[in-house]
Amino acid sequence: MSARIKENHTKPLRLFKIEQAIQNLGYPSVERLMKELEVSRRTILRDIDELKIYYNAPIEYDRMRKGYYYSDNTYFVKNMMLTESEVFAVTGILPLMERYNNTPLKKTIEKVYNTLSQMLPNQVEVQSSFANDVEFIADPIPVIPEEVFNDVFKATKLHKIMKFDYRKISATEYTPHELHPYKIYNQKGDWYILGYSPKHEDFATFTLARMKNIELGDEFKYDKSYQQKVHIDPNFGIWNNETKPQKIELLFDKSINTYVLERTWHKNQQCSQNEDGTVYLSFETNQIQETLYWLLRFGASVTVVNPPELKKMYADEVKKMAERVKNK
Repeated sequence: MSARIKENHTKPLRLFKIEQAIQNLGYPSVERLMKELEVSRRTILRDIDELKIYYNAPIEYDRMRKGYYYSDNTYFVKNMMLTESEVFAVTGILPLMERYNNTPLKKTIEKVYNTLSQMLPNQVEVQSSFANDVEFIADPIPVIPEEVFNDVFKATKLHKIMKFDYRKISATEYTPHELHPYKIYNQKGDWYILGYSPKHEDFATFTLARMKNIELGDEFKYDKSYQQKVHIDPNFGIWNNETKPQKIELLFDKSINTYVLERTWHKNQQCSQNEDGTVYLSFETNQIQETLYWLLRFGASVTVVNPPELKKMYADEVKKMAERVKNK
């Protein structure tokens, strides 16, 4: 980061701290401000001039006490007033932050939040009757060890070969893997790494929560055209496969027609309501397995029209569930 860019980021907070110091510390000297803010005398004097010129701060210097003070005791930063819509906007950010709770990014986010908090007045008045009446319920997410998260990001940034132990979703033990990492994804709260797997001789996706004992090796030759060799569909799944996208056609029962109509399930979807109240939904994807998992949540309220492969997969899965219920 250049000195000019860094100055643009730190200056507003520094000016605020100087203003607060003059207001609360009682005739702080230049030396005191230098120590508090860890900057040079020249910077302090320049900042004080800026406060006086551009912010009309009534700052004066007391030669007897050898410090600064406000000649107008009524000068202060007004309390910040938040309207109901602003409170709702702030609370809307919180669930976005929660998806980082299982990662080391949580500490960075908290640091940014604390920095912003320091720039606010001591008292924040909220004009809202529902400030404490809004609650967000997040989906359960797996915990990712800090060393795993940091190593994956470092390897991806520096194009380093990764060796690690991995546990598949249906496995009971970990097996060794090697990966040339290319891109990190966060899909619905889960973190994934996409890279070239020498073992599979193809690009593959791994879940960070199932990785451990990561070792970084030498730098690999980065393939700038890798995106042409990756076949995923972020709307439904990021598992690489060379299967051509198929047109999915579904018919939803009228009992949930509003629920289906009010959502965008896929970026290229076609969705319409029939005269009998049922809803037709279609889209193209190569993530057939992930589509099946998604369909099962609707139970008997959905009918698979096409493709035949998905119809069979859905029927087989329903049959398995019925047999388990019967055997109980």
